[in-house]
Amino acid sequence: MNNTQSYIHPDAKIGKDVEIGPFCYIAANVEIGDGCKIGPHATIYDYVKMGKGCSVFPGAVIGAIPQDLKFEGEETWVEIGDNTTIRECATINRGTAASGKYKTVVGSDCLIMSYVHIAHDCRVGNHCIFSSFTGLAGETDVDDWAILGGGALVHQFSHIGAHAMIGGGNTVTKDVPPYVLAGRNPVMFEGINLVGLRRRGFDAATIEEIKEMYRIIYGPGTVAEACARIAGAFPQSEHRDNILNFITASKRGIIKSAV
Repeated sequence: MNNTQSYIHPDAKIGKDVEIGPFCYIAANVEIGDGCKIGPHATIYDYVKMGKGCSVFPGAVIGAIPQDLKFEGEETWVEIGDNTTIRECATINRGTAASGKYKTVVGSDCLIMSYVHIAHDCRVGNHCIFSSFTGLAGETDVDDWAILGGGALVHQFSHIGAHAMIGGGNTVTKDVPPYVLAGRNPVMFEGINLVGLRRRGFDAATIEEIKEMYRIIYGPGTVAEACARIAGAFPQSEHRDNILNFITASKRGIIKSAV
């Protein structure tokens, strides 16, 4: 139900069974999917598309213009998937034309905790968890199931792989490969995300293979040599390909080892 104490532009597209609390601001070029809940004092600016079943808590600001001097007022977007929760005072900025992306994307089933900032042109996958005070600089990519601890800061253009976990209060300056546990400051490889992988149904044999691949990657020799060894020594699998594709595509280079 639309609350009469809120400003909701008549051109905004509001789905079925949407709850909007008092003192919200919802601009014209906004689409909110069925069953969403928008808490009091939330702000949703122009050019935001939100899927079904999302929750936006008080003080959150979605779709503000990029904090980037290259932005010149062009039409760019924020796109949010289904069943994502955006907690108090989190901020998600629009994309830019300069990046060639024109949009900031947050996937489905994510939990974006209080005071998180997601900057222009970021891409966040599905099932991600960002703890409070996490900050993503512009054009950061975060793959499915990644978890960022409270206060983690991520350098622009960085890439965080699927099922990776970043310790709280740490700074990411290089790419973080899939399945790893990363800590210290700046972030370094500290092993694989055992607890997370077990919780998500990875069996013991798969986990052992992932461990062995990272023993090779962070062992003697170059990363390119390690990737060649892994390609020849391990059968094709989703986790092998995820690791190899991530590393070979890395532009910033992957994090160093602390072990």
